[in-house]
Order: sequence, then C-alpha cells, then structure tokens
Amino acid sequence: MTITLVVGAGSGIGRAVATGLATAGHRLALVDLDQNRLDETSDATKTSQQPVTTHVLDVRDRDSVFSAVTEIESTVGPITSLAHVAGILDTGSILDSSIEEFREVFDVNFFGLLNVVQAVGREMRQRRGGSIVVVGSNSAGVPRMSMGAYGSSKAASTMLTRILGLELAQYGIRANIVAPGSTDTDMQRSMWDDPSDDNNARGVIDGDLPTYKVGIPLGRIASPEDVADAIEFLLSTRARHITMQSLYVDGGATLRA
Repeated sequence: MTITLVVGAGSGIGRAVATGLATAGHRLALVDLDQNRLDETSDATKTSQQPVTTHVLDVRDRDSVFSAVTEIESTVGPITSLAHVAGILDTGSILDSSIEEFREVFDVNFFGLLNVVQAVGREMRQRRGGSIVVVGSNSAGVPRMSMGAYGSSKAASTMLTRILGLELAQYGIRANIVAPGSTDTDMQRSMWDDPSDDNNARGVIDGDLPTYKVGIPLGRIASPEDVADAIEFLLSTRARHITMQSLYVDGGATLRA
C-alpha cells in the first residue's frame, strides 16, 4: 500500500495533488494549517476506496512536525511517499524588504520544508525506500522582479531537495522537485488587481517587458491539476530511475533548454 503525506493540502495545488493521488489509489494523510480546508479536501477525495486522515499542522513548528509524523506512522502506517506543497508568497524589492519579511518567507518555504523532510526522511531511511516530491517554483531558476524573498527561498529549497536526493539515493529513496510557473491558485490571483477577474491572466500569458518577464508560450496559465499530474508521476514507480531533478511545469515560460 502507498501511504502518502501531502503537506499543504488545504487548497490549490495541494488539494489537486490529494484528489489526484486518491484517484491513483494512494492512502492519504493530509496536513494543513486550516481544518476547514482540510475537510473540504478530504470530501473531494471521497471517490477513493482508501481512508483519508487529516492533521492540522504548522510546518514552522519543528516539534509538532516530528510528533505528527510519529502519529501518522503509528496510526495510518509507514509513509512511503511525501508531497510537500506548503509555501507562502511575499512580493517586494530586495532593498525595500525588511529582514522580518525575508525570515517569514524562509521560515515556511525553507525551514518548514527542512522540518518535514527530516522527520519523514529519517523514517524512510530506516526502511530503505520512499519517494519525495517538493513543489518549488520556476522563480528558483529565473530571476523575477519583486520576488527576492520568494525566489531565493525556492532556490534554496530546490538545492536542499537535490542534495537530499543525493544523500538518500543509497537507501533507494528518490527526491525531486516540481517547479510550477503561473498557476490558477489563490496565491497567483492575490497578485492580480482583481483576483476574481479571469482577464488578468492575459497579462501573465503575454508577459511584461518593463519587468523583463517572459510570457507563456503555450498560451495559458497552468491548472492545479497540471502540476498535480507531474507530482503523481514523480512519486510513482514510472519515475523509479529519476531523482534530484527539477521538472518545470510552466508552459515554457522559462525558455529552459
């Protein structure tokens, strides 16, 4: 049985990951800050034949992370897969951002991830097997105006995951990154003048020359399901010989070779 921990499962990409993995037959342990959102995600997985458990957790709280993993391992079963989606976004120029704003982003996006992969990875290492996928960002590989804290936190998280994959390869454990571009989530819409107006996507798709931002060659922003499908693939045995890789799901926006 595949038992998968989905961290940040309350909305957006995390919810799409949970529903997609449930359809693929995973038994899920869902983690988020908000119990109401967790309940909504759990309801969305009802077509699955596997039971789903929910756990309210702040990834910044190291002791709580380790306690939650211990509880899940004892009540649900050994975690065989981890999908880490939790993250926050804060925009602002580097010179005008406070150190507190940088720390807030890094506390969730980097140190929160570190807490989770250490807690789960140590259990996987003992069993000599498992698969980890971390949601990064295409901003980890391409500089973006006003994304100093976010982009650098995702770049640090990406390298952390790659080194983790190198260290755990000898135990048969894989670690990969899925790096989305603009995706239709609450986080993406929070950057729009009117979050409810779908026409704002046009500016993202077309790009913005004054801020040196390339548009999206495929002509649309991603759906959460686009990203979730990539995560499901990398967690599966179909990707059994893939590790330490970043899979960009951005419609070609980064123009990566």
